Amino acid sequence: MRKIINSLFALIVVSVGFTSCEDLSDRVIINSDVATTTELIIQESTPLVLLEANQDVIALNTNWAEPDFGFDAAPTYKILVDLATGDFSGAVTLDVGDNLEKTFTTLELNSIALGLGAEADTASDLSLKLQGFVGGQLLIDSSPKTVNVTPYSSILDLSTNWGVVGSAANDWGATPDLPFYTTSTAGVLVAYVTLIDGEIKFREDNLWTNNYGDTGGDGTLDAGGDNIAVTAGSYKILMNLNDLTYTIESFSIGIVGSAYNDWGNSPDFALTYDSYSDQFRGIVKLLDGEMKFRMNNDWGTNYGDTGVDNVLDLNGDNIVTTAGRYIVTVNLNDLSYSLEPIDHIWGLVGSAYNDWGNTPDAIFTRDWSQPNDDIWVLNNVTLLDGEYKFRSNEAWAVNYGDTGADGTLDDGGDNIVAVAGTYSFVLDFSDPANATYTIN
Repeated sequence: MRKIINSLFALIVVSVGFTSCEDLSDRVIINSDVATTTELIIQESTPLVLLEANQDVIALNTNWAEPDFGFDAAPTYKILVDLATGDFSGAVTLDVGDNLEKTFTTLELNSIALGLGAEADTASDLSLKLQGFVGGQLLIDSSPKTVNVTPYSSILDLSTNWGVVGSAANDWGATPDLPFYTTSTAGVLVAYVTLIDGEIKFREDNLWTNNYGDTGGDGTLDAGGDNIAVTAGSYKILMNLNDLTYTIESFSIGIVGSAYNDWGNSPDFALTYDSYSDQFRGIVKLLDGEMKFRMNNDWGTNYGDTGVDNVLDLNGDNIVTTAGRYIVTVNLNDLSYSLEPIDHIWGLVGSAYNDWGNTPDAIFTRDWSQPNDDIWVLNNVTLLDGEYKFRSNEAWAVNYGDTGADGTLDDGGDNIVAVAGTYSFVLDFSDPANATYTIN
């Protein structure tokens, strides 16, 4: 405490020195008890059971009395949240500015809890504490308060043991089969796939023990039956295990417009299926302009938004966009959609991939199985012998290498050496001060 008081006294002397009207003989009285008398107040009684249906509702209210520093101060505050078993070294830190309160919506508190490692549908104790700063100096570090929270999982598990295999899908098993997912109808599975010219079958557990083809090409599944011939394209495949039938139809949903491809002068930006939310998502750079969503790169089925209510309308009005980078989400179950601005789209660049940017970077996507935006993945990218780095928005302002080759991302660090092959990458920014990457 003596060190803090001395530091604060020095700060005050300096500030007085710059104020000509101050009498230097005036004494400044400092409240040495300010840290111990400033308390974080939790208004709710716990436990708190969070519900996804209430995600926009305030779940937790905190506040604190204005501290008496013993002089005219302009403090700013932070709230730190950690698991009760932690020591705040890995806490979530929230800037509150000069406010004397902080509220948490259900969604915010749920995301914080899951991000800290709390398990969904399980009660966990969180610790919260208040920090106060004057002139950048930490003067208040309150005692922690404990809140018992049961978070919910918004992550769906629609996985099955069935997949699409074949020369048109994965070279007959050279890579994992393309997955089928459950639907709202028991026994009916769906796969959203991009195929090349070739043949396919459906099999269970990536094995040939239980597989189906179509002998006779009549849409009926036959155990061990003939391969199914397909042409290159994007498809929705429905497999009905109740009556052993299947359908294959062309299927894609994408963004078209002056905001992306000059209304179709180049292919639409294709959204991909996110089985963890049963929605279609994409990460895209948009221009100032307008856009719509359409099926199969064709105007036969297109959606806009008449009324600007974030609900898609068949043949509706164009959607006005502001230039930026977005996570775009479309829910075809209720026709809702969202455009969420983001700061970074991560990519891989280097002599091992695109001659240091002579062609577009290999672009990462979010790991949708995670409750936050800290994990990014890039699957099955082919590299040459050479070097590479990771960078944001296909520019060099923010780039990471690995100085020391220890798996830690270093801002502006050394190039990473690559040996020719096909790899998958994960970028983990969950601890911004110690970001990491892994290669598989």
